[in-house]
Amino acid sequence: MALETKVAEKVDVCVIGAGHAGCEAALACARLGMETVIFTVSIDSIALMPCNPNIGGSSKGHLVKEVDALGGEMGKVIDRTFIQSKMLNRSKGPAVHSLRAQADKAEYSRAMRKVLENQDKLTIKQAEVCELLTENNKITGIKTFTGSVYECKAVILCTGTYLKARCLCGEAITYTGPNGLQAANYLTDSLKNLGIEIRRFKTGTPARMDKRSIDFSKMEEQFGDEKVIPFSFSTNPEDVQIDQVSCWLTYTNADTHRIIRENLDRSPIYAGVIEGTGPRYCPSIEDKVVKFADKERHQVFIEPEGLYTNEMYVGGMSSSLPEDVQLAMYRTVPGLENCKIVRNAYAIEYDCINAKQLYPTLEFKEVKGLFSAGQLNGSSGYEEAAAQGLVAGINAALFIKEKEQIILDRSESYIGVLIDDLVTKDNFEPYRMMTSRAEYRLLLRQDNADLRLREKGYKAGLISEKDYEAVLLKKKMIADETERLKNLMIGASKNIQQFLSSKGSSELKTGTTMAELMCRPELSYDILSEIDADRKPLPGDVIEQVEIEIKYEGYISRQLKQVAQFKKMESKKIPENLDYNDVKSLRLEARQKLIESRPVSIGQASRISGVSPADISVLLIYLEQFKKITRVENEVG
Repeated sequence: MALETKVAEKVDVCVIGAGHAGCEAALACARLGMETVIFTVSIDSIALMPCNPNIGGSSKGHLVKEVDALGGEMGKVIDRTFIQSKMLNRSKGPAVHSLRAQADKAEYSRAMRKVLENQDKLTIKQAEVCELLTENNKITGIKTFTGSVYECKAVILCTGTYLKARCLCGEAITYTGPNGLQAANYLTDSLKNLGIEIRRFKTGTPARMDKRSIDFSKMEEQFGDEKVIPFSFSTNPEDVQIDQVSCWLTYTNADTHRIIRENLDRSPIYAGVIEGTGPRYCPSIEDKVVKFADKERHQVFIEPEGLYTNEMYVGGMSSSLPEDVQLAMYRTVPGLENCKIVRNAYAIEYDCINAKQLYPTLEFKEVKGLFSAGQLNGSSGYEEAAAQGLVAGINAALFIKEKEQIILDRSESYIGVLIDDLVTKDNFEPYRMMTSRAEYRLLLRQDNADLRLREKGYKAGLISEKDYEAVLLKKKMIADETERLKNLMIGASKNIQQFLSSKGSSELKTGTTMAELMCRPELSYDILSEIDADRKPLPGDVIEQVEIEIKYEGYISRQLKQVAQFKKMESKKIPENLDYNDVKSLRLEARQKLIESRPVSIGQASRISGVSPADISVLLIYLEQFKKITRVENEVG
């Protein structure tokens, strides 16, 4: 008779899920010295791109740059595996410039997997985690479906869209995760047993077409940028100047919309089969046709999935319609008349949490040592997931080290805006990052992410001394050159007047500074080199910052004053043990919302729906009294 031997593995951190959140979380933990194991239902799904084959885009490019500035991996990997790169919104101001790179999705996944496999203190394990083990509301370990137990000090949930997932294509329903991969069917019950509130969300993906069946002559060719800008601040710009592939633009039409309307009753979304709420800002083509009935056409982007495949992604036409309707619908689009579908479009439903159960550190309020990141938190997108994964990974390591965890606030990063919106506001649909969500976006540009966040990454332990010193030198060069230009006087001489006239700029009435000249829209740092004999050569990224600082100085100064006010409110911390029932002057709704959300600061409390400015005033007065009482009690004690 065989003896039963159950020996638990002992590690520091268990990361559940190996998508974009899980990869960043696991790498951060391991790099900060934590013995880490990352679990995935399939090793082949590491850093998988189950939907769009690109990284970045409007506002999402900001997130990738910030992840890189803090010491994350996404920017480095996309720099090695992109096949087209483009800076979006170039015609607008620098605050909304956003980098977007078309990825070779198979190469991206392979490259990220290689990073994970060669990271010290990190082990990859193919297994389904089905239970979280706790003691006195504190994480002690996890249990897999096959019965293995891993004892640990922290767990990071990065389950993406896999929890009790089901994919829908018309009447056909498969109980799998994305791309037909195994769903995670047991962990939800364990979360519910811990008192965690679960929601049901939905997202979707379009069909993939065989490239050979597409007529590109009927489409508009979309090229990448002539000069490519890398995502990572540590990537040599010369290394990303490659031959790029083209993408293509076409449009839906009246026939497309007619077929969709005639078959809405066969769409799971409109037939009531789908329970989950879908993304507002990335809707299915059915949603677009119904909600924007006045639109005669919608953009359709045909994008290659990689260099070594004929699969083409049909961006803008995600759907859950039946296969026969999909084929008829797609074949009305110019260039797709004879298209052959390689993979059908489908909708996917999955379990996620109400992220208001988390602190801004992404740790659960009710379970010590349990962190959550990515689509499980109700967000959408690879970039949003990676950003959360990195923060959760850093904070899990700091939790174990018993050090103060980091909180990125809204005034210093898009990551701060993302996390604050998730953990503070009511989100009843998948959350997507947008530049319009950031109040201080002129300060939070993607071009200055290293200047804003490198120090935080260095203090956390993910940025090397060399990289940190490099950003300090960059800051000094920017400050020195800005100061020089502000003090460099330019007289209204004949030569200067002739120069200005040749550049289409008005004459000077009196002397001015080089900085004031640069504020003219038609003049730039490079143009003014002709009348700046003492100028020393500077790196391009330094010149970019100098120009932005000078041209937008008035706007930047105004936002800095707004940030100072914001910081004042954020610095007023609310004690964890504060009983809102003792704050008698609070309105009932405010008291209920504050008890539910348990904000960490007055600033966060002020952003909770249902908490008014009057309630905040009451709370501020009470906090002063609370501090005095606590101080007296401590002195007496």
